[in-house]
Amino acid sequence: MSENKIVLEKQNLFPFLIILIMVLSRLIPHPPNFTPIISMAMMSGYFFKNFNLSVLILAFTILLSDLFLGFHNNMIFVYMPLFIIVSFCFKISTKINYKNLFFLGVGSSLIFFLISNFGVWLLGNMYENNINGLINCYILAIPFFKNTLLSTFIFSYGAYGANFLYSKKFSY
Repeated sequence: MSENKIVLEKQNLFPFLIILIMVLSRLIPHPPNFTPIISMAMMSGYFFKNFNLSVLILAFTILLSDLFLGFHNNMIFVYMPLFIIVSFCFKISTKINYKNLFFLGVGSSLIFFLISNFGVWLLGNMYENNINGLINCYILAIPFFKNTLLSTFIFSYGAYGANFLYSKKFSY
């Protein structure tokens, strides 16, 4: 099969279902910033052996959930870090394991924090349009980072573990 061909093969079905479950969990009530969005980006880069499929599934799932949650003017600053994360995680996908998933979670959460909050500062009117406003934006976003980091760990390790158990049981 061609590397560029985008096909949802049998071995991709279970990881796709895990990603879909994570999407659905975005739609139920949850604490602020406690979502699987960063984990979806990390794990789609890990699960799928085709980069185009990884990006396509991530785009499909976040757009699908945003159809229900609503679209906003800051979306480029939410989607951009997710595509950076999926690209990075895809490139190192063969090195992802239980140990370094922790560091990937921290790094991915930081990337998302920095870019998405930059977008809040740049496009919003809550902060002054100067360096002090940007610093204030980042400082006031720190309490939300705790939930971002915690949810990234929970959903990433959960997805990794579920996929590990599934692959051991059905060894595809």
